[in-house]
Amino acid sequence: MADCCGKKDDTEARTLVRDAYGRIAREGSCGCGGESCCGTDTDTTVTGKLGYSENELDELPEGADLGLGCGNPGALASLKPGETVLDMGSGAGIDAFLAAKRVGPAGRVIGVDMTPAMLDRARNNLKGFRERNGLDNVEFRLGEIESLPVADNSVDVVISNCVINLSSDKPRVWREVFRVLKSGGRVSISDLALLAPLPGRIQESVTALVACIGGAVTVDETRDMATAAGLVDITLAKKSYPMEAVGEISDPLYRELTQALPRGKTFGDYVVSLSLTARKPGPG
Repeated sequence: MADCCGKKDDTEARTLVRDAYGRIAREGSCGCGGESCCGTDTDTTVTGKLGYSENELDELPEGADLGLGCGNPGALASLKPGETVLDMGSGAGIDAFLAAKRVGPAGRVIGVDMTPAMLDRARNNLKGFRERNGLDNVEFRLGEIESLPVADNSVDVVISNCVINLSSDKPRVWREVFRVLKSGGRVSISDLALLAPLPGRIQESVTALVACIGGAVTVDETRDMATAAGLVDITLAKKSYPMEAVGEISDPLYRELTQALPRGKTFGDYVVSLSLTARKPGPG
């Protein structure tokens, strides 16, 4: 096992991510001693900066918002009553639960996560969601986004929030998205993307990997992978990712990564929050 800044192969990186997110689910801590992931915190003021409204956050069961995202994919998905939604890397359930409200009792939401402890947390949140909203239309499945436990052509919408960057085989993830979508099905992804190559110390840092930065690729690479998978009508929107907001709450992860940046540089020089929408060819 490599140390916190050592070189990692794909299997080791996957294990490190799973272990770190397992700790988050159980304890609210993050890899390499940090206290949050993806540059966020469980403080809803930070989550609100990522595009969630106060009303949305008020709808959630306690414990569903762990501050792990980098956007609000549901806000872009234009979900309709009765649709089936897949949330890749569903974590404690924040986006799955919000999607379930939008698709209503005739709809269905499937959350997939590779971390057993995170899956347990999401399933434990189901009771609070049912009591608060009167809905029983969400399920959570154990699985990896490179091999989704979902049937071909079975999903109307795929959403994901700051997860694809963690994969060591992103082209395969995009092929899986295409596979599970129905003809005309839609994609709404929030993720991190690079504007410039990260400094070497950050590229090799486990903290950066778990923080959703170390595995990020460029905006153009993201578009190319989605296109190669067969998706069409791809649109990408970039906005500054509020890593600096984490510094306001003295986040240890933020401090560690900031110290690895060249003098005078900020994360805004390297990383943006990316919103991607697309669809599978066919009638919608």
